[in-house]
Amino acid sequence: MRRSHLAVLTALLLCFPAAQAAESPNNTPVASSATPLVIGESFTIASRALAETRHINVYVARAWDTAPDAPLPVLYMPDGGINEDFLHVAGLLQVSVANGTMRPFMLVGIQNTQRRRDLTGPTDNPEDRKIAPVVGGSAAYRSFIRDELMPEVKRRYRTTQETAIVGESLAGLFVVETLLLEPQLFDHYLAFDPSLWWNRSALPAQAAALLAKQGPGKHSLYLASSSEQGIAVEVQRLQDILLKDAPAGLVWHVEKIPEETHGTIYQPAALKAFRTVFRPAVTIN
Repeated sequence: MRRSHLAVLTALLLCFPAAQAAESPNNTPVASSATPLVIGESFTIASRALAETRHINVYVARAWDTAPDAPLPVLYMPDGGINEDFLHVAGLLQVSVANGTMRPFMLVGIQNTQRRRDLTGPTDNPEDRKIAPVVGGSAAYRSFIRDELMPEVKRRYRTTQETAIVGESLAGLFVVETLLLEPQLFDHYLAFDPSLWWNRSALPAQAAALLAKQGPGKHSLYLASSSEQGIAVEVQRLQDILLKDAPAGLVWHVEKIPEETHGTIYQPAALKAFRTVFRPAVTIN
C-alpha cells in the first residue's frame, strides 16, 4: 500500500515542474483569496418526531483501493456537530482506514439542538432535572434516528445493512439505553464513559431484566471508562451484570483506561474501539 502511494506521488512530481510563487511587481508574493476547505457533506432534515429541523454532517472514510461507489457501513454519532465531536472522530476514522486498522465506514454526525433533552431518559431525581429546562427526551430522539434519519441516509447514499452508534458521556448513556431497550436498531454499540448515574443509576439496575427480554440476534457492545469514579463504578456494575446475564448473541468488551479523564477519554477509547469492533477481515492467500 505504501509503495503504491509513493509511486503515485513520484509520478505526479515528475509530471509537473516545481511551481514558482507568483510575485507582484515589487517582488512580494501574491496570495490567492481563501476558499472553503470541504471534507464532507451536510444536509438538514425536518423531524416530525422532534418537531424541529436537524443538521446532519456526513464524512466518508474510504481506503485507497475502495471503489468510489462501494456501499459502506454507517456509524451514527450524537454530538455530531462541527463544533462538537464530528471533526475529531472523522479524523480517527480516516487515519484508521488509511493505515488498515479498520474497515472503510461512513460517519453520520447529528448536530445538537437540546443535547440534554435528547440524550437522557426519564428521571424522578430532582437533581437530574436541574441540568436543563427539558430532559427525558431520548425516546423521541431514538424515533427520529430510527424512522427519519436512517431511511434518509439509505436514500441518499450507498450503504450496507451494517450500522453502529458511538457516544461519550450523556451520548454514551443514550447508546447503552438504546442497546437495552431496542437492541435490533444497531449492530454495534460503542459507549465511552457513559453517564449511567442518570436517574439514580436506574439503567444499570434494570440491565439484567432488560437483557433477559432480548431475543436472538448478534450485536456487539464496547464500553470504556476513565478515572471518573462515579462513572467507573457504574461501568463496573454493568460489566458484572454482563458476565452473568449477557445474551448469547451479544459480543461485549469493557476497556478500562484509568490514565484518562472524562475530558480526555473519547479519542483514545474510540481508537481502541474502532480497531476492535471494525477491524478488517483476515484474508488468507
